[in-house]
Amino acid sequence: MKVKIDADLCTGCALCTDSLPEIFVMADDVAEVATPNVPANQEAAVQEAADDCPAEAIIIE
Repeated sequence: MKVKIDADLCTGCALCTDSLPEIFVMADDVAEVATPNVPANQEAAVQEAADDCPAEAIIIE
């Protein structure tokens, strides 16, 4: 699984960075992906972060 953030949609709420700091980091006022190739043991957590993102800015490929 690969993940990315749509910076145009991200509101910087930090839900993803708080729950998965090894995957998502804050840069300026928006989240960025630190680990675009998600480890298998974190795929469910990344999917949950995408589902919970209020801006729908997390894109799973």
